[in-house]
Amino acid sequence: MSIVDKITHELEDLHADETSPGMAAVALDLAMAMAGTDAPTAKAVVADKLRTIMADLRKLAPVERKGDIVDDLDRKRAERLAALHKQAAGD
Repeated sequence: MSIVDKITHELEDLHADETSPGMAAVALDLAMAMAGTDAPTAKAVVADKLRTIMADLRKLAPVERKGDIVDDLDRKRAERLAALHKQAAGD
């Protein structure tokens, strides 16, 4: 997988086109520039700029809520209550 593919995939995961489309476009341009050169100094400069922009995009990314132990407990409680109501109703 090329650097362009990796950056594209991460930009998609971060929903960067929604939160900061300009910075996402610059990040992709930098990845393409990095892939298009063999000059070590140029790659180092571009990599540093790309790292900075990607760090900023990660900070701007929407927080995805993933289930935690409290969510699991709430779900199990709701299932138990539903079962008790069903049992009490004679089903």
